[in-house]
Formats: sequence, C-alpha cells, structure tokens
Amino acid sequence: MTLSPHIEKLLAEVSSKPRQRGNLIFGLDATASRERTWDTASQLQASMFLEVVGIGGLDLQLIYFRGMRGVNAECKASPWISDPVALARLMAKIKCETGYTQIERVLSHALREASQRKIGAVVYVGDACEEHPETLMKPAYALGGLGVPVFMFQEGQDSITRDRFQKIAEATHGAYHSFDQGSAKLLGELLKAVAAFAVGGVLALERQGSDAAK
Repeated sequence: MTLSPHIEKLLAEVSSKPRQRGNLIFGLDATASRERTWDTASQLQASMFLEVVGIGGLDLQLIYFRGMRGVNAECKASPWISDPVALARLMAKIKCETGYTQIERVLSHALREASQRKIGAVVYVGDACEEHPETLMKPAYALGGLGVPVFMFQEGQDSITRDRFQKIAEATHGAYHSFDQGSAKLLGELLKAVAAFAVGGVLALERQGSDAAK
C-alpha cells in the first residue's frame, strides 16, 4: 500500500503540530478470514490521525494476532507510534494467517498498558469470537474499572460474536457496531469518531457532530 504525496504531507503536518495528545490501542484480528478487511483498516487508520489535528495529536499502538495455538500462534504489539505513515507501512508488511481468536490477550495487553499510561480508548476490529465469555469478561471489567472504554467493531452478523462483543463494550462503557465489506466508509467515520474521543473526550465528539460521533 502506498500513500499519495498529498496525504503524506498532511500526515507530516499532523505529527509536527502536537497539542493535546491521546493514546489509543488499535486491536486487529489478523487471521485468514480477515485478509480483505485488513487492507481496508490499513488505509483507514490514516484518517484517524488526520481527524484529531485540530484538537491535538494521537499516539497509537497496534496489536494483532494470527496463527494456530500450539503451532504458530502469535499476538504482537507495536511500539507506540505517532507517525501515521510509519504505522501504515508497518501494517502493509503484516500478512493474515489461519488461526483462532485471541481477544483475551488483546484486552489483557490493554490492561497492562493502562497501568503505565492513560489510555483514551481501545478499538478492536474482528469478525469472530471463539473464546469463552468468562475469559473475556475478566479483563473487560478491569478495563472498565480503570475508565478505558473498548469500542468493538464486528465485521458480519454472527450472533455469538455480536453477543460477546456487545458485552465487552458494555463492561468497559464503550460501544459496539457492526459493518460489512461494503461499508468501509461507515467504519472509517466510526474510527475517526473514536480517535477524536481518545484525544478530546466527549466534548470532542460533540464538536465533531457527525452521525458516527453521536
């Protein structure tokens, strides 16, 4: 994936004019079923940085999982990144692989990070949930207790996944929304709203005034 010179210039301006800053963890399912949507997310993340230029800056950490338990399973987090071009290039190098969900590891990682710095929000994008609810809810409630909302975005309409994603969102005082491969624009607007929230809180959402923010 390559970014146009115009977008690279805008992103450079974002990085060079930090004011109020927010920390956001961006969790992604990188198993095989998510390959097409991974490319979409790679492009949309740039818009998250651009959205907050008027209110401050964004530091984002990517965490993703892929692979099979006992074979090649991995769950990796990037360093904290304030350069959206660097993040886009990192995401372009990651390839999706067959495997099972590791959402509990994403939530537990966010919990550890929240003990070290203020996390404005956690975003998670995935299409499945193969873990037991009790395993997921323990770190979810802990994040809620620390005031870290988790925004769960589900690709598709699987009912089990919807139920578990909604419970995580409720436990953390976050939000849930579903989308499909034809609604990349909607996902982009929602991600921009969360980025604004991570930097400026509810007041930033009110100022944004979009349907996604509401």
